Amino acid sequence: MKIAIIGLPRVGKSSLFTILTGTHQETRIGSLEARAGVAKVPDPRVDALAEVFRPGKVTHATIEFLDVPSISQEALRKPAYLASLRLVDALAHVLRAFADPSVPHEKGSIDPVRDMQEVETELILSDLVVVESRLERLEKDRKKIKSKELDEEYQLMERCRTALDKGRPLRELDFSAEEERRIRGFGFLSQKPMLLVLNVSEEDAPRLHEIEAEFRRQHLQNKRRTEVTAVCGKIEAELAELDPEEGREYLSSYGLTESGLDRLVRAAYGLMGMISFITAGDVEVRAWTVPAGTTALKAAGIVHSDFEKKFIRAEVADWRTLVECGGYAGARERGLLRLEGKDYVVQDGDVLLIRHG
Repeated sequence: MKIAIIGLPRVGKSSLFTILTGTHQETRIGSLEARAGVAKVPDPRVDALAEVFRPGKVTHATIEFLDVPSISQEALRKPAYLASLRLVDALAHVLRAFADPSVPHEKGSIDPVRDMQEVETELILSDLVVVESRLERLEKDRKKIKSKELDEEYQLMERCRTALDKGRPLRELDFSAEEERRIRGFGFLSQKPMLLVLNVSEEDAPRLHEIEAEFRRQHLQNKRRTEVTAVCGKIEAELAELDPEEGREYLSSYGLTESGLDRLVRAAYGLMGMISFITAGDVEVRAWTVPAGTTALKAAGIVHSDFEKKFIRAEVADWRTLVECGGYAGARERGLLRLEGKDYVVQDGDVLLIRHG
């Protein structure tokens, strides 16, 4: 998964990127290039299985984050800026919901809903420019040759233009598999799943779940492929400097049980429709990220292409079962290790032992 962190100036966007990835800020005055960093996905299931198998290597799933310079109408006209955004799987829009007189907001006041709507409008307008340009090209081509494919693409682009003209992002439209194939290369920004990240004050930190629920109820009704999570950047910055035990105590002082990274990752997985399955043994315990609905055959191919070609079956157990049974032998003795065929749909938290030729 690759996610671009976007937002207006002074919302805590780059600070959040540093907290997530450990990649420290650099001075980039006037630059439109994105910084890339990788965040390890916290997963207590992997850690618990590592305690059982004592492997030589433990590999968590990862998410690549891009720290994109502050978004604006001018930036969205620059090819280098657009290129960074078009290649990602989703957008994480950081919305400032904290007040700090020493860090003035460029709009003069704190209003995350206004900021959300303004940035969404910029994404829609950017896509509209691309769609209108493509329609002009298609009109010229259709005058020269008769082509069913050109006609179908023209109708699809007209449908996109109609939605964008009405201020609707393309993520709210239904596209067939063939239509998705046709427009994939354009990398439309308003089609990408949107994770709204509310950056709240320390005073509001104990109410993160309540703030999320209220924002979702008031502003995200009927908005498709859009989710919200709330974090407190100031707390997360402090947390990044503490060891795990101190971190847990620090979070509990605010009534929190998990870090902002945990919350953001879980929201991103849900938004993208992703799950994790695990392979475990004395060599390595590893988490693998796949779309929900992935079959055992496809999961085997993600581990290694030969496993898919020569797949025989998969032995499957929930991760808790293996932890409770102390490994595969204990699970087999209790009849809790299931044999599944190539069409089995992998579930989140499944541990797969793949048998192949």
